[in-house]
Amino acid sequence: MSMTDTVHIAVLDDYQHVAHSLADWASLAPRANPVFFHDHVADPDALAARLEPFDVVVLMRERTRFDAALLARLPRLKLIVTVGMWNAAVDLPAAKARGIVVSGTQGGDPGATAALTWALILGATRNLHGESASVRAGGWQTGVGVDVYGKTLGVLGLGRIGADVARIGLAFGMRVVAWSQNLSAGRAAEVGVRRVEKDALFREADVLTVHLKLGERTRGLVGERELELMKPTAYLVNTSRGPIVSERALIGALERRRIGGAALDVFDVEPLPPGHPFRFLPNVLATPHIGYVTENTYREAYPQIVESIRAWLDGSPVREL
Repeated sequence: MSMTDTVHIAVLDDYQHVAHSLADWASLAPRANPVFFHDHVADPDALAARLEPFDVVVLMRERTRFDAALLARLPRLKLIVTVGMWNAAVDLPAAKARGIVVSGTQGGDPGATAALTWALILGATRNLHGESASVRAGGWQTGVGVDVYGKTLGVLGLGRIGADVARIGLAFGMRVVAWSQNLSAGRAAEVGVRRVEKDALFREADVLTVHLKLGERTRGLVGERELELMKPTAYLVNTSRGPIVSERALIGALERRRIGGAALDVFDVEPLPPGHPFRFLPNVLATPHIGYVTENTYREAYPQIVESIRAWLDGSPVREL
């Protein structure tokens, strides 16, 4: 590619049609030309065909997977810019081997996912979806909500987000316990909660909330055995990554009403397939992976994306992963 050629930029998965308005893309002209895509393409052949003409791809977090096979089919690709400084959907070693620069963004709303977690906890325990639907349909009260005060919040993973969720639980008057493979009693005490063993976490929790990073040790960590340990009235909440919880096991538990319900923002396959049980089960509150989808995050991310593209065009990439 000659430095005089126009660089073609693909901005993927712009679901809300906001990417164009949140950054000064015109500042890249005439060197670069962005194209905004508002749908999601999962089929590898269709995705490769769409992206073949592009030199730069912009990713909104992990909505589209860029594995070694896809990268090998995109010989023009020279730069990937992703929201965040970590993206498990991008095969970084494969990108590096092909000479593709990968850059990220910093900042955003640090409390966004914790806030959504609590929206889901309260939405599920107070049946907000059902009660709101009743009002819209001309009805009124349909059930009795579940109190969180005095109940036990089980936090699976006490990192930054898990700790924020735990502190809010304490403010709501909950007893908070936590476990992860590396969690120490001292770290738990710093947050004001008690470390318990894994089985005790699932047995004691009235609300079990997942806040782990997806990896080999955490994939499928919550399976049939763990769900069988939970109280029949307990709720499972996942705003981390779908594959940490076995979908098969969770669907089975929900269909049998083995647990009280689930509130989910993340799934094995995203977007969630149209006929998926999580779209229809009455004891599921599902949202479309919006934990990070906030005004502050978007307004910080897209200007940094333009900055990253400009820096790469100038020969000095920034925030490389």
